[in-house]
Amino acid sequence: MSTKKKPDAVVFNEESGSYDASLKAYGTNVGAPAIRTNDTIAWKNQNIHKVNKQVKARFDEIKAQYDDLMQQYEYNQLIYSAKFSFEPVVGHIYHLYKDNNDNAFLSIIDPNECNFNHLGSFRLNADKMWKKVE
Repeated sequence: MSTKKKPDAVVFNEESGSYDASLKAYGTNVGAPAIRTNDTIAWKNQNIHKVNKQVKARFDEIKAQYDDLMQQYEYNQLIYSAKFSFEPVVGHIYHLYKDNNDNAFLSIIDPNECNFNHLGSFRLNADKMWKKVE
């Protein structure tokens, strides 16, 4: 191995002590074609736009699921805190009303059969969750 510095145009591997220009994946002499990078800005911008649309769509789906879950939670809180003196049967429809003192109560009486302030009709599911009936 020579301690003498080789010219810049000479490809010499100091570790192996050999000339290895032919082993390189790129041109090593002055006459070799220039290495140019591809312009990827347009590709990046296009894909950023696509990814942002996908993320927004997924976010909107998750937000809608969250809103539905919160609404279901609020209905269940309202019904379970309401007054009723019977044990609701799974699968049956019950009606939630407010009395003159603004207290919520659950009833089996249909809204067209009474004059109470009707808040909504609900069905009790097998998992004891109340689901609003449209």
